[in-house]
Amino acid sequence: MNLETVWREEDGRRLASTVWRAGPGHRMISSAMLGGGIGPARWVLNAQVPGAYARTDPVAHLAELAAARGLEGPGVGMLTAASVARTVRRDDEGVRVSATVGLRVPTWAASPAGTPDPELAPLDGDGTSAWTPGTINIVVAVPVPMNDAALVNAVVTATEAKTQALLEAGFPCTGTASDAICVAAGTSGTPEVFAGPRSTWGSRIARAVHAAVRAGALDYAARLDARG
Repeated sequence: MNLETVWREEDGRRLASTVWRAGPGHRMISSAMLGGGIGPARWVLNAQVPGAYARTDPVAHLAELAAARGLEGPGVGMLTAASVARTVRRDDEGVRVSATVGLRVPTWAASPAGTPDPELAPLDGDGTSAWTPGTINIVVAVPVPMNDAALVNAVVTATEAKTQALLEAGFPCTGTASDAICVAAGTSGTPEVFAGPRSTWGSRIARAVHAAVRAGALDYAARLDARG
């Protein structure tokens, strides 16, 4: 996974994005707003946005950012308010992972009905709400092909490893309400049919995701402590 870090000026801020030009020969599963689902994809974009992100057309915004980088064909685009410049990378026996970890609002997946969404915060001035994401975005690259069931299984395995890492890093949560993931698999050879945490490739995914998210969460906590 050859990540390129690129920068842009937006709303008076200098913001980073990572671009993975994976090229042909990949099938991806993703929960991202742009290019989500299962299918062939040639690139992955993870773009930082301001904390008080007020645009109501994130898919169009991602498409604009992708076009500005010359990204063509099917791809996956994700947004985060976490520092993309601090992307953490970890590898494990052929599995490669990159993660951006923002934990402004640590969240339990199961909350009582009617619980206010803390990721909706009022903007200064008119009192309208804006999305202020913390967001953990994870990209996983696996060199072997996987059938649809194994791709879904890989997402579950990666999510379990993410939650384990957050708890070990001292964050009482399963993630944030806006987390996204992308798992990219190769297309040459016989597809794997299982990617649970005790399978060959699932265990590698779990270890790499765990290591990346744990390091990112500890870095986030250290920066919070430094601010006092």
